[in-house]
Amino acid sequence: MARLAVTHGLTDIQQEILFTVRTFVDKEIIPQAQRLEHADEYPGDIVEGMKEMGLFGLTISEEHGGLGESLLTYALVVEELSRGWMSISGIVNTHFIVAYLVSQHGSEEQQRRLLPRMAAGELRGAFSMSEPGCGSDVAAIRSKAVPDGSGENYVLNGQKMWLTNGGYSSVVATLMKTDTGAESVYKNMTTFLLEKEPGFGETAPGLTIPGKIDKMGYKGVETTEMVLDNHAVPASAILGGPDVGLGRGFYQMMDGIEVGRVNVAARACGIMIRAFELAAAYAQQRETFGSKLVGHQAIAFKLAEMGTKIEAAHALMVNAARLKDAGERNDVEAGMAKLLASEYCAEVVQESFRIHGRYGYSKEYEVERLMREAPFLLIGEGTSEIQKTIISRGLLKEYKL
Repeated sequence: MARLAVTHGLTDIQQEILFTVRTFVDKEIIPQAQRLEHADEYPGDIVEGMKEMGLFGLTISEEHGGLGESLLTYALVVEELSRGWMSISGIVNTHFIVAYLVSQHGSEEQQRRLLPRMAAGELRGAFSMSEPGCGSDVAAIRSKAVPDGSGENYVLNGQKMWLTNGGYSSVVATLMKTDTGAESVYKNMTTFLLEKEPGFGETAPGLTIPGKIDKMGYKGVETTEMVLDNHAVPASAILGGPDVGLGRGFYQMMDGIEVGRVNVAARACGIMIRAFELAAAYAQQRETFGSKLVGHQAIAFKLAEMGTKIEAAHALMVNAARLKDAGERNDVEAGMAKLLASEYCAEVVQESFRIHGRYGYSKEYEVERLMREAPFLLIGEGTSEIQKTIISRGLLKEYKL
């Protein structure tokens, strides 16, 4: 194991899981990542391998067929997967958030019916809040769910954006406006578990996944829209059931976002680690002015700063995950981890790119792909500015005059 980003205090089981995933990344992901990413090809064989390892059920309880592991274990697995190829972590991330929401907020019937199949990877999850006119401003969503008059069903209309796994998923946790009569807009939102067939087009009556959104990076995993046109669902599709979940959607989704931000921080750490590995290897091979690149103090100092940033980001990510596992609120810590890790990731990858010189601009070298992947982390699960807003508000509550 390399010296950077070592997590102390792990159990034997956690260490065994991480060793298995690291081996899988080195043998199955890294050798294929460049080809698959440039072709924007879905990594079907890699996904099957993750199913066999039980990664889709990593945090789902043993009672429901999963491994029952912690958020920390999951975050460290994501770090390893992202070191190989960030898109692979995206395939399991939204699935994990939906599984978390069902585990924490779902009704007994929803847990019993969905979680075993999600643990096996038979059902894949997608997570949907954003719309064409809003992202982090959740209060601005326009998609509506209206009772049909029978008291047993809701009719959903609207358009959602940026669904990772939108095509391959079978269950989409979707935030909708529901007029519950509450004074606060946040209590007039409800999360629905929308079930559909995997694929594109009309995958359920009134539910359409138009196609993949073409992206600068983060390829291989599909990002889609979702159009709801009089899509009818039973009231039992409300996360937690209608008696518990109606009007609770915003708070449920924010709970999911907290674990999602830990995940983004873990992705950033994984990309940074790979960028450092590539830079360190290249700098020890490339000769300039009669010596290896690492013999030049300017390059050695870059590597020192890169390694320090990796350590700092990893420590914040681990702390945020452990707080959540302990049942404590971690909104500030998750925001800090996501903020620092995503910003540092962009800086570390750019330094690796500079160390590679012109070769870093070539598609033959991995760092070219990392340069296109790192920017996504600056906006995914809330921009850096949103994280600063969350952090400052949380801190001022504690330091209020």
